[in-house]
Amino acid sequence: MEGQLHHWLEQIAQTHIVLLILVIAALLLALGKSADVLVDEAVTLAERARIPKVIVGATIVSLGTTTPEAAVSVFAALKGQPGLALGNAVGSVICDTGLILGLAATMAPLPLDRSVVNRQGWVQLGSGILLVASCWAFGDRLPRPAGFAFLALLGLYIWKSISWSKRTLLEAEQVYEHHGASEAVGAAAAKLVGAVACVVAASHVLIPAVEIAAKAAGVPEHIIAATLVAFGTSLPELVTAVSAVRKGQGELAVGNVIGADILNVLFVTGAACAVTAGGLAVPPEFFKVHFPFMLAVLVFFRVGIFMSRDTMKRPFGLLLLASYAGYLVVQYAVLGSLGG
Repeated sequence: MEGQLHHWLEQIAQTHIVLLILVIAALLLALGKSADVLVDEAVTLAERARIPKVIVGATIVSLGTTTPEAAVSVFAALKGQPGLALGNAVGSVICDTGLILGLAATMAPLPLDRSVVNRQGWVQLGSGILLVASCWAFGDRLPRPAGFAFLALLGLYIWKSISWSKRTLLEAEQVYEHHGASEAVGAAAAKLVGAVACVVAASHVLIPAVEIAAKAAGVPEHIIAATLVAFGTSLPELVTAVSAVRKGQGELAVGNVIGADILNVLFVTGAACAVTAGGLAVPPEFFKVHFPFMLAVLVFFRVGIFMSRDTMKRPFGLLLLASYAGYLVVQYAVLGSLGG
């Protein structure tokens, strides 16, 4: 399926590059519209089910938007490419927290439900520490049982998130704004799942389309890898965050990034490790660059939450963006390329 898609897009590029550009424009339009619907339905679901929006972002929305990362890492592990499998998960954590959350915070101050963000945020940081500690403890290979343990922790995280949302509802009275006619929770959930599927599908086609167009325009392959492939699987989180901020639902963007980080460790890494009998090899460069930057950006986020009151301000967003830029520069300087 992947090969057929790539072949089809290459045929379009060979026929006429303008036609491929029109395809890319149509995909961008579909992606933006799907993200708008995703945010609207996530808000509707939160209101109808009386669940905090940050919880919806950290569970339901994040499960959908991390699907590309999971698919890429699992297939990479099965093809004997552990560096890609693990690098995709770790790189996505850095991209989600540094680039996407940083960009969202610079667009507008992000509202924070401190009790929820603190609780989920500690799980976010703990997941990153768990991954690094596990890789360090087992040396140069993360064994298969660790993958199953990560997946078990994923189930515990989802169960606890549901439990926490119910407790929040019982402990505090919340005011919800209802837009339009009354809508059943089931219908809102179905539309949300459909919107997530559209975002993921559009992203899946858009990345190779842009990559082929860039090659046709003479852009060097290493630059394509650095700019497109490196954060391509995080595109659903990016468009969801931008759409959420634009619609004044910044807490959904925060929840989506926190949840995506947790799932990149427990779901993406766990699944990729579990499907390989020998586990995942951990190349030395992860301890030199990727792991230190992942932990640093997660710590930056925790410090930002600690220093913020009820909103995450623009200067902190700039700090997160700077940390992501530093990650790219150090990759180039230390590893000799921007891929990862």
